[in-house]
Amino acid sequence: MRPGKIALAVVGALIGLMAVGFLGGGAGLLWAYNTQRTDDGFFESQAIELDTSTYAITTTEIDLGSQPEDWFPAGRLATVRLEAESETGAVFVGIGPEEDVEAYLGDMRRAEIRRIDSNADVTYDTVGASEPTALPGEQSFWEVFAQGSGTQTVTFDLESGSWTAVIMNADTTPGVAVDVVGAAQTAWLIPVAVGMLAIGVFLAAVTAGLLVVAVSGRETGVAAPVPAGEFGAYPVLIEGELDPGLSRWMWLVKWFLAIPHFVVLAFLWAAFAILTVVAFFAILFTGRYPESIFRFNVGVMRWSWRVGFYSFSALGTDVYPPFTLDDVDYPARFDVAYPGELSRGLVLVKWWLLAIPHYLIVGVLTSGLVWWATDIGETGGTVMEAGGGLIGVLVFIAAVALLFTGRYPQGLFDLLMGLNRWVYRVGAYVALMTDEYPPFRLDTGGSEPGAAPAPHGPEPSDGGLVRSEGDLTRT
Repeated sequence: MRPGKIALAVVGALIGLMAVGFLGGGAGLLWAYNTQRTDDGFFESQAIELDTSTYAITTTEIDLGSQPEDWFPAGRLATVRLEAESETGAVFVGIGPEEDVEAYLGDMRRAEIRRIDSNADVTYDTVGASEPTALPGEQSFWEVFAQGSGTQTVTFDLESGSWTAVIMNADTTPGVAVDVVGAAQTAWLIPVAVGMLAIGVFLAAVTAGLLVVAVSGRETGVAAPVPAGEFGAYPVLIEGELDPGLSRWMWLVKWFLAIPHFVVLAFLWAAFAILTVVAFFAILFTGRYPESIFRFNVGVMRWSWRVGFYSFSALGTDVYPPFTLDDVDYPARFDVAYPGELSRGLVLVKWWLLAIPHYLIVGVLTSGLVWWATDIGETGGTVMEAGGGLIGVLVFIAAVALLFTGRYPQGLFDLLMGLNRWVYRVGAYVALMTDEYPPFRLDTGGSEPGAAPAPHGPEPSDGGLVRSEGDLTRT
């Protein structure tokens, strides 16, 4: 692929991610509208237990800006409802302008709600130190309020301004303990959902057009299937040549030097995922993997293998990877035999059901071992983890050996090649590139077992195709 087409694929992938976000958001809103509302049309939270020894519980400032009515007429933006129930006595619930509420509360000792997590656990900030000077029900500034025994409910049509909600004991005694249910209703949910879906469909169409242009090309012949034997034991070729003159220290910065590749590959893999879905339906209805999409997806995996061989997957060379999808002269090589006909039935199950045993193994090889976790924060929950699979551990061992001895253990390199070979074979299988089930074995060594030595150079197999004066011709 020329640089311009790679750029189109990257832009298409980025727009595709936006399309997925809009489509998922719109579908989620429609699902919520049809399944999560109460009989009177409100979305309700679970009951939240609020308990504090202070005189009041307040929300933080709710700032709706100066003129939301310019876009949403008063009462149409949303309607909110608060239900508070106290078993210890009369409770007061009110919503008022933030400035007036602050003037009334003054230095009153109160608990301000800072956060409510998904488990309904509440975190407060306690402020103030004084006792109340007046009953809340006697104040005239409340937009809505209710007080009394049992469940008290207030309903408020959101308007412009800054608002604060307050819950107190009606007689201002300390120790507020209530169960609160919040609810909201809006008339704009369906239009927003439909708008998000429309934008998502439009962006998906743009994505499809860009990706089709990116992977299309002039072809003078039809690709002929490449016999699996030419690739060795399996129709996926993955090879690497260990550099005998590896630097002792360069591995310390390779991860940093490879950052530009990581950025580009993030978008290329997004395009890979979208195009694999396109290929899925093409195989389902035609029994063939579209050749242009096949070449692009093989190129993404080839690019990833070169970067991995240079950095995190093997550290096998100090030669910086090229920015190309083509099969070029580089110590790491990847290719997949173009499959020709593929089973329409297997495409439905091989990428998930049949691949489950390999998923478990690949998980251990790539990310199955947790190294450490840090528990910090008020709740003591795990907020940071770092881990790596067997490949990561072995690469680190090889790096340490290289640092102290100046040599990369050949046996360790051969083992790493076998492990990476397993991962990439499974990757090609679940990406629908072949119907041949990946073998449960380690084919170690830098070269594919049984494969003829593959020359490096600018003439890729391209899944059974070679280039001649800019065009594709049959091998």
